[in-house]
Amino acid sequence: MKVSVIIPVYNAEKYVTKAVESALQFEEVYEVILIEDQSPDNALEVCRSLSERYDRVKFFQHPDKANHGASASRNLGIKKASGDFIAFLDADDYYLANRFDAEKDLFQDPKVEGVYGALGVHFYSEKAKEQYYKVFRNSITTVYEKHPPKDVFPGQLNMKGSFGMFSIDTLTVRRNPLLNKMQIFFRPDLKLHEDTEFLFRLSYFLNLYPGIIDEAIALRGVHEENRITEIGINKKIPAKTRSIMWRYVHDWAQKEESMPENFRIHIQRMKRSFDIATASNPKKLIMILKYLILDYQSIRSGLYNINFRKTII
Repeated sequence: MKVSVIIPVYNAEKYVTKAVESALQFEEVYEVILIEDQSPDNALEVCRSLSERYDRVKFFQHPDKANHGASASRNLGIKKASGDFIAFLDADDYYLANRFDAEKDLFQDPKVEGVYGALGVHFYSEKAKEQYYKVFRNSITTVYEKHPPKDVFPGQLNMKGSFGMFSIDTLTVRRNPLLNKMQIFFRPDLKLHEDTEFLFRLSYFLNLYPGIIDEAIALRGVHEENRITEIGINKKIPAKTRSIMWRYVHDWAQKEESMPENFRIHIQRMKRSFDIATASNPKKLIMILKYLILDYQSIRSGLYNINFRKTII
């Protein structure tokens, strides 16, 4: 295996060295690609130093040296990658020693286009643990059981009951299928949940297989400056940002000619549910009544998931 590990770097001078060195421990890692995204801290100098210290570390910035966000940075990393496989890592997260154990075996089968695993949690300080333990606890982010590739996309859409989810940090994909089957990688104009939206589309186009899902193969680094932990503690903001994400998923599903109709309908309902959840009270009542009229049968038959019931309650 020749794996290109892509790390977008923004405001992560304290953590990126640990992330890089956690990837370099593996002989399978052919290169670590750092995309520095005009950090307000000293991350630029840290990235430059890492590229000088380690031959396998390559350091890039956007052509205009400006800040473009995690999506554009990952996209640039994909373009710069030259390995046969691509893996991702956030700059404040890190790999564990078993990161590529399953991948080495699974990718011997050419029909395996991607492998995912379980993500654990590491609190960088007691203050971070005190603030964000109720968000992350010590649990792992994982798909709960092993499923065939055809079930991963509907599973991620919550069409198969309690399916679970996986993280971008635990994903490894073959480079050629990614480049050939995905016209759009990460969406630069989607500022939150951009990785989730990408994983939805990826699981539709590529054959993704479970690797190690009962124990962590990477750890999410939780600290006070992490934008996701700050947002995750506020219950109202995530509903709004998820509504925006589902709008993107919905627009893609409507345009995707090969999309089965039952998937398309489910995605439409998910979008509608989050639209209702984030609407103001007067508008919310009108939307609920409209939904009851237009889609009463699906609610009555129980085909729709709990999101709508939560919205009403």
